[in-house]
Amino acid sequence: MNEDAAEGEGAGGGGGSARIWVGAIPALDPDSTEVILGLDLESADPAERMICLLLNRGHEGEEGVFYLLPDDLSARYERNGERLAVTVLSHHAVLEADLDDADLDATDELRTHLAGLARDPLDADRLILLRGEIVTDFVPMVRDDSAQPLLVTTTAADALRQFRPDEGETDIAVLSATLTPPPPPPPTPPPTPDRHG
Repeated sequence: MNEDAAEGEGAGGGGGSARIWVGAIPALDPDSTEVILGLDLESADPAERMICLLLNRGHEGEEGVFYLLPDDLSARYERNGERLAVTVLSHHAVLEADLDDADLDATDELRTHLAGLARDPLDADRLILLRGEIVTDFVPMVRDDSAQPLLVTTTAADALRQFRPDEGETDIAVLSATLTPPPPPPPTPPPTPDRHG
């Protein structure tokens, strides 16, 4: 990967084990630069475990590449100076349904965490699962109001260089994304009239 990784930050403000990279996955497109979110399947962070649970909703396209419906899991990019922020979101009803169906010893803990997740200020039906930032000058491309997808993997960054979907070495989930435009600069105050003279 050609950028330093950045630690993810959970919606509750605690540090997660998620990491963000900007780089290319040669097996997919060696000339394309992507934003990649790495997750830990064994993470103790409840929000990260919820995301891993939702990855099971992926629909396989190319071998080893799974696509998530926007209502199930989506992402939002936001640039702020030299930083690119990534927010991962899901609908509350989707999370509830997955927790009802999950055969997990820690479902009660996840359900308690679910009740405390912040609502997305741009869509009250969505919950913020994870937010992380990386220092980079990369700006995701936008076409027809959609930004280039966020790629999610549970594989270490170095292993993505050797990604061979036909050998079943790793999986990549593709999340639809949007890019929130930066707020407009504050208006310039009118000049103070010169009262001298």
